[in-house]
Amino acid sequence: MNIEKKKQILIDSLRIPVIGAPLFIVSNPKLVIEQCKAGIIGSFPALNARTEEDLEKWMIEINEELENYKKKEPNKKIAPYAVNQIVHQSNTRLRHDVEMCVKYKAPIVITSLRPPGEVVEAVHSYGGLVFHDVINMKHAKRAISEGVDGIIAVCAGAGGHAGTLSPFALVKEVKEIFDGFIILSGSMSNGKDVLAAECIGADLAYMGTRFIATNEANAIEEYKKMIIDSNADDIIYTSLFTGIHGSYLKGSVTRSGLDPEKLENGDKNTMDFSEKESRTKAWKDIWGAGQGVGSMKDIKSVATLVNEIEEDYSITKKRVCR
Repeated sequence: MNIEKKKQILIDSLRIPVIGAPLFIVSNPKLVIEQCKAGIIGSFPALNARTEEDLEKWMIEINEELENYKKKEPNKKIAPYAVNQIVHQSNTRLRHDVEMCVKYKAPIVITSLRPPGEVVEAVHSYGGLVFHDVINMKHAKRAISEGVDGIIAVCAGAGGHAGTLSPFALVKEVKEIFDGFIILSGSMSNGKDVLAAECIGADLAYMGTRFIATNEANAIEEYKKMIIDSNADDIIYTSLFTGIHGSYLKGSVTRSGLDPEKLENGDKNTMDFSEKESRTKAWKDIWGAGQGVGSMKDIKSVATLVNEIEEDYSITKKRVCR
């Protein structure tokens, strides 16, 4: 099947062209299932499942819930889900977690960090798609050479690990050399943003921070409240916490006893995605968020949020086309 056919099949399965980005700690089966039921792609990091056994339980739960919902609502657009795999030498669970994706046929696997050649081969064995995070053209070219189906352009303003390039630059350059899926990440929170992503050449919008402030998200209320009380000036960009530059809520840094204005640079060589309690404890109190927080004013259900995004998308598209 050629890539244009794959694009059409996936886009046709969605109400709006949106992926709910995988969120550290926050994304769990409940959030993913509600995103898929609402008609957008839901995703979660495999490492959010605390153990290998938990990951298998999560995948069984998601598959069964979505299959049952399809039978109950045959006329609704119910989106596929995605599993995020950290392709890094410290992730000792990678082989097992990819095997779970193969066993349960995860429709999409999102890979991060190292070029994912072995993951691509495994996922393609059952017809799944692989999308890879990149922040520049060097990383994009390496991922494309490994045979990925999609490039996630993580641009300036994105939450968590993010790049500094403008979407107008990175999307354009990726599109010149790649005919697969292009997914745009960075400060998107409403239907206008989704349409704008399409207008500059992306096939899908990657939206994470907005879904932290939902009823289903596995985030404490203080985190959710800080999201809706913050604006773009409250986001800091630092490599201290993981060794890779990322965007975080300034308030969460302050409440952890650190001075946001005096953060040292992190060491990329100390990145550790192994199962260590100390790593989880250190990260969970530093809250990731993108620069789009200023437009987020309330906490609501995923279903309500997606309805609002779809309505805004449709109204804006009609206005622009007119």
